[in-house]
Amino acid sequence: MRAGLTADRFSRLLGYLDADREQAGEKYEELRRMLIRFFEWRGASFREEHADETLNRLAKKIEEGVAINNVGSYCHEIARLVFLEGLKGIDYKRTSLEEMNIEPVARTCDQAEEKELRLSCLDDCLGALPDDTRELIVDYYRDAGRDRIRHRQGLVERLHLNREALANRAQRLRAKLEQCVKRCVAKKKTI
Repeated sequence: MRAGLTADRFSRLLGYLDADREQAGEKYEELRRMLIRFFEWRGASFREEHADETLNRLAKKIEEGVAINNVGSYCHEIARLVFLEGLKGIDYKRTSLEEMNIEPVARTCDQAEEKELRLSCLDDCLGALPDDTRELIVDYYRDAGRDRIRHRQGLVERLHLNREALANRAQRLRAKLEQCVKRCVAKKKTI
């Protein structure tokens, strides 16, 4: 059970995910892993705490009787709000280095070189994609906030897809790009 989540609320959440308690537990952990990856991709500092907060809010909505058609999509929207709140500093927990008992580490050239290498590999991987595929993935992640929503709606209409199909296609492309970047970085590090 995660912090801030009462036993009763947690039990309701599990019951909502699946009637079989073991299956529900697996679905809960799968959702949590998906949320951690969501925050990781966005560079959030407290990924696990944000994932837990998202699941806490989901459990609260279930307790309140909110009808949820797709738990994954609903969690994604809650996670997006949690992330935005973190960026704005609302309810964002910042732990000082003294509290963490970690010595401050200066940003090294190795870290800067690593970032530069990753960006170079991303450019290479994007360049290897067919033009229409590259345009889709770049357009999908373009803009932010309401502009992003409007832009994605334009993509849905232009490509004659529904929103979920577009999101699935973008997720598959993103996963392929991630693997390509990892291979490229590993290869360039050995050179």
